[in-house]
Amino acid sequence: MPTPTRVHVKHRFVSPPEVVFAALSEHENLGPLFMAKIGRVRDGDTSRNGVGSTRSLKLGPLPAFEETTITSEPHSLIEYRITKGGPLRGHWGVQKFTPTADGGTELDYTIGFDAPVPGLAAIVGKALTSSISKNLSTLAP
Repeated sequence: MPTPTRVHVKHRFVSPPEVVFAALSEHENLGPLFMAKIGRVRDGDTSRNGVGSTRSLKLGPLPAFEETTITSEPHSLIEYRITKGGPLRGHWGVQKFTPTADGGTELDYTIGFDAPVPGLAAIVGKALTSSISKNLSTLAP
C-alpha cells in the first residue's frame, strides 16, 4: 500500500475474535469510533458487511465521503478504502484480529493516507489516533 502510515493502534479485547469482528464490521457501530456520522450506502456482494459493503462518513464540516470494504475474512481481517469523495488521498484501512491465549482478541489497526493540503494528514492522523484509542473499548468488551 503506497501511502504513508499515519495511524496505528493496537487494542486487546477480552471478547473472542468473532465478537470483535462482528462489532467492527457493522458500519452503523463505527460513528463513535471515528467521531463521525455514518450511514450505510450498500450491503456487500455476498453478505451485509462483506466485500463491496459501503458506508458514508461525515466528519464535522468536511465533505462526506465513502469507504468500501475490499477484503473481509470472517474473524480475522477487514480491509477498506475510500472510494468516493473526501479530503484524503490514497486512504486505506486494515484491521487484523488475532485470538489470544486467554480467549480474547488482539486488534492491530492501521490506517494510511495522504492529503493534498500540507499539514492536514498530520492533524487528521492525531485526531483519528486519539478517537480510535479512546473509543475502541466501547464497541466490544
